[in-house]
Amino acid sequence: MQISQLLRRKGREVTTIDGSESVRTALALLAEKGIGALVVSSDGRRIDGIVSERDVARGLHERGAGLLAEPVSHVMTAQVHTCPPHASVHDLARTMTDHRVRHVPVVEDGALVGIVSIGDVVKARLDELEEERRQLVDYIQTP
Repeated sequence: MQISQLLRRKGREVTTIDGSESVRTALALLAEKGIGALVVSSDGRRIDGIVSERDVARGLHERGAGLLAEPVSHVMTAQVHTCPPHASVHDLARTMTDHRVRHVPVVEDGALVGIVSIGDVVKARLDELEEERRQLVDYIQTP
């Protein structure tokens, strides 16, 4: 399965935040949307970074509650792993595992077109395995 197929199922909506917004604002947005990461972008198309719950937790541990008033750009991860829509779910799973990332923005022609989480990858893989199982059962039971 390709990432483009996964995005067709889950949608292409990506929640972004400007790097100048506060960490407190980012946390509110994460909670409101029920997501684990925000793409940091000044225009909604170019990726400046990514900020996750993990980034905020580490920042709070290192710098304390004052971090909440700081800009997102102070805690975001600037080196973002991305993938194209034509990448396979299998390859993206390997990238996520190798680099220990849970969210990967999808980029096409230099523009942000979606985001995939580790949960999306696991669900896609489970769906593939269930379909393979169903096909095998049908093949075995066909006279």
